[in-house]
Amino acid sequence: MSATRWVTIAALLAVLSGCAALPRGAAVPESQTESATIPGIPQARLWLDRDSAPFVARVIRDTEREIEALRAAGKPTDPLPPIYALAISGGGDEGAFAAGILNGWTERGDRPQFKVVTGVSAGALIAPFAFLGARYDEVVRAVATTAGPNSILRKRNTLYGLASDGMTGSEPLAALIARYVTPEVLSEIAHEYQRGRALEIATTDLDAARQVTWNMGEIAANGSPAALELFRKIMLASASIPGIVSPVFVDVDVDGRRYQEMHVDGAVTSQVFLYPRTLLRDYQRATGQTTMREIHTFVIRNGRLEPDWTNTPRRTLPIGSRALHTLVQTQGINDVLRLYEIARQDHADFNLAYIGADFKVTHCGEFDTEYMRGLFAYGRQAALEGRQWHPAPPNE
Repeated sequence: MSATRWVTIAALLAVLSGCAALPRGAAVPESQTESATIPGIPQARLWLDRDSAPFVARVIRDTEREIEALRAAGKPTDPLPPIYALAISGGGDEGAFAAGILNGWTERGDRPQFKVVTGVSAGALIAPFAFLGARYDEVVRAVATTAGPNSILRKRNTLYGLASDGMTGSEPLAALIARYVTPEVLSEIAHEYQRGRALEIATTDLDAARQVTWNMGEIAANGSPAALELFRKIMLASASIPGIVSPVFVDVDVDGRRYQEMHVDGAVTSQVFLYPRTLLRDYQRATGQTTMREIHTFVIRNGRLEPDWTNTPRRTLPIGSRALHTLVQTQGINDVLRLYEIARQDHADFNLAYIGADFKVTHCGEFDTEYMRGLFAYGRQAALEGRQWHPAPPNE
């Protein structure tokens, strides 16, 4: 979505802000935000921006399941095998870059199995299939090279969009998710979850203005029809740009009372994530044990990390558009720098892939199929040649 459209819509929304709001379920009171749970799936998500204790407890449970699975397979548990973690960022149609990286990596033959996979926005649409491995590369490739604007979003009349909760509807994207995220896929994710692996997707709770980290393996392992619906809903929410796409509503429970949360694009709060800065320290305090495992982190940034110069016209919309573009790009760069600093702090191996200045295909519009195909080919070729990974962000 171009920044110019963002600014135009923001201006129009400001004009119409006095209009009556559409009805929705009661929002969770601020003081009870962290008490809200998903009916029937109480461990479905975490809040990682404050107390890391619940996340540490989940890591301990994951490790216990991993040890049990290794023992059942007759494999050693002392030491435990290295941890390979993959984080896939947001980026709209530039998610085709991550799709190309994954496909080329498989073809090269040195793609590991990840213990942890995280995804935000466009990355959230790829993460479940990256988690399941190479046998789902064709799904990732097909979506990245054949999707067009009409297969992702349903355009609304401008006036209707302004009076509604988004300029486009996400029905086509919801149908696409339902086509590929089947009960069988959920069953496979649940199986891997039982082996101690973790799949996480982030959304933004717009009422609370906070990131929510969803434990997709826990949701998959629930096995109920409600779990499948929630799994798909979280993927959709993570890619729903506020103001552009309708938000996704999630029903929650607080002490027997029902409320409704409004969830939007996870990239509103963080464009890429892995784990809290204090995780290893807090893990040691909770268990009395140091983490002696090798940690290898791989971060795919579906975007550029170098500023792009432009001659900005002296007019309101171009100025606002340029400023917003810079804001979003800078946030993405800072998110990558944060993961790099955490890796250095934890003595973890760090690997970063991003779209370089050598990619020259013209971007003619949102979800431009030819642009996405070019970006897929670019990422695939880089992975095939083994040159996709950088040991640090630019200038570090």
